[in-house]
Amino acid sequence: MHTNIAIRDLKNYADKYFSDSETKPQIEIAEYTINQPIGEVLRSIAFFNADWIQFSTYIWNAEYVQKLLPEIKKVLPDCILGAGGPEFGYGAKKYLSAIADLDFVVFGEGERTFTDMIEKSSGRARSVLSRLSEIKGIYCRSANKETLFTGNRAFIEDLDDIPFPYPEMIEGKADEDHKIYYYESSRGCPFSCAYCLSSVEKRVRFKSLERTCEEIQIFLDNNIKLVKFVDRTYNLDEERYIGIWDYILKHHNKKTMFHFEIEAEYLSQKALDFLQNVPEGVMQFEMGVQSANKKTLKAINRSANTEELAAKIKRIPRTIHQHLDLIAGLPFEDLESFGKSYDFVMSLRPDALQLGFLKILGGTVMEKYASENGWKWMESPVYETFATPHLSFGDIAFLKDMEIVTDAYWNKRSFSYTMNYIFSQTSPWAFLFSFVDYARSKDAFVQARKESYWFELMNDFLESEKSDFCNSALDKKLLYDLLRYDFVRSGKKGNFPHWYAHKYSADKHRKLLEADDALVSARSGFSVSEYEEFDYDVLSERHEKRRTELLIKYK
Repeated sequence: MHTNIAIRDLKNYADKYFSDSETKPQIEIAEYTINQPIGEVLRSIAFFNADWIQFSTYIWNAEYVQKLLPEIKKVLPDCILGAGGPEFGYGAKKYLSAIADLDFVVFGEGERTFTDMIEKSSGRARSVLSRLSEIKGIYCRSANKETLFTGNRAFIEDLDDIPFPYPEMIEGKADEDHKIYYYESSRGCPFSCAYCLSSVEKRVRFKSLERTCEEIQIFLDNNIKLVKFVDRTYNLDEERYIGIWDYILKHHNKKTMFHFEIEAEYLSQKALDFLQNVPEGVMQFEMGVQSANKKTLKAINRSANTEELAAKIKRIPRTIHQHLDLIAGLPFEDLESFGKSYDFVMSLRPDALQLGFLKILGGTVMEKYASENGWKWMESPVYETFATPHLSFGDIAFLKDMEIVTDAYWNKRSFSYTMNYIFSQTSPWAFLFSFVDYARSKDAFVQARKESYWFELMNDFLESEKSDFCNSALDKKLLYDLLRYDFVRSGKKGNFPHWYAHKYSADKHRKLLEADDALVSARSGFSVSEYEEFDYDVLSERHEKRRTELLIKYK
């Protein structure tokens, strides 16, 4: 389960502010998922019997919150209802107009606004409604029911003033239900990407290095599995960002993974040298490539130096998990251009390629550009692009299927040996383009599919005439062996499917088990291993044709 850092910052900042007050407010945090029935969430919220409820909103939960607010008002008619976050914040006028039961919207940073509201309520929650116009950073309704904005609130200059978001960890009481924790060490972004709201605040503020390292140690002491830095661009101040990495490396507990969003092009030589010493399991990087089309990159105000970007990414060691992003629906990017961008990213062999789709967010430069140039997109969250002057709706639908295929065959790593061979011999885009056509003819995308389905479908495709285009590039017999190896290494099988030729020898299996010192006994080893024979050396890079006998062990 993910954690919401925003609501914790509001609560902890207010708790700190009122720590010496005789009328310290009682503030509770409640988290739900959009997969829960509204009735279930409503019952839970009603149980608190709160005087004031405030939601943190994003494009993924905005519609849910919009449906929930009127229901809350029915069961808690005297409760004040407010919201903040990027979705309601930048769409405040729209939401105040559409939701009669919404009393106010917080715009921008919420810590001081929230605290001011509590202070002006004087212990009586509803009294704050008459004083909203006195508080900066609020959208509300005037006496004549028109939307009123009280003005921008100044940013918090010193981020060290914001308490650590998870105080329970300081006492060693981490919530075991939360597998992913979010952490913020800076705010703002110096870049001006046309599609992004983060560029609205160009001035970057940093939490001090000393404070950041102290808080990282709390995560380490609690053996948290994954900590995701939400800094919009982590690698801005070389001394600071390397200092944080250095602290993590020197104090690592061999359990916690740290996730960073970085601009690879701006990694310094010193940073790249430092990263060579990072072992596996410590860090993972998310890097937005978005496109390899230079005209596209210039149109969205991103650097078009793809050569330097590729060179920097190639220097990041494989011990660091690399997640690269592409966005479909950008200016001047048709299917042919997107295919080149896809091949560009795949040439860097990322651990994961996320194929995303352009979202036209209110308040961004892209919103104006798209309106003036013929983009079509969803009117409600998540505002995803339907069509552009360069991509038809059919093209977008095709790319949606390409996204599914990329996730199944590349990101989940179950087909690593098969796909690495294919992609080393031919264009990843061309191969998967043909595969998606074939998969569509088999109705592959009409429902969610299990991994076993994708194995069988790939085997069928390779045996079909649809794959004839690659006969000259690919050794089909080797490819079948690689597919078999990927299948058998993916987990212990009870039964083998019809397409799989299981070349098994119980006697050879036993002998290999007896020779394996890591296993307690050959008898118990049968249940956690498999024996298979191949016509090719599937484990070597050269894939020489020679009989290969393997003992595959499962965890």
